[in-house]
Amino acid sequence: MAGNRAFGERIRQAREVKKRDNPSFSLRQFAMSVGISATFLSKVENGEFDPPAPDKIKRIAMLLDINADELLALANRIDPELPEIIREHPRAMADFLRTARDVQLSRQEIEAMTRRIREEHRVAKSGESG
Repeated sequence: MAGNRAFGERIRQAREVKKRDNPSFSLRQFAMSVGISATFLSKVENGEFDPPAPDKIKRIAMLLDINADELLALANRIDPELPEIIREHPRAMADFLRTARDVQLSRQEIEAMTRRIREEHRVAKSGESG
């Protein structure tokens, strides 16, 4: 396994901050909460092993109050539900994503569009931690 040092450092730093106030964020207890072994978590945090499966990454994000999509991206993965979302309207979704990329929408512009759509349709936020 090649490992992902940036991913490992990110989760270790976040876990260590939480551990200052809450002993359940020790390596062993946190690994148990995530559903992985402490040895595996240690190797991931040290960049020796690749990040775990997406469902475990989403659990890590939730426990550490990190945005799940950002943590998945750091692990070079995407949320497994996104392909299904695209398959629901493949032509429209692909066109939308390619257009956003081609016109080089900024993160702020995309977030503003998302907020407007949510407000118009009163849709709850997804992909958030906690």
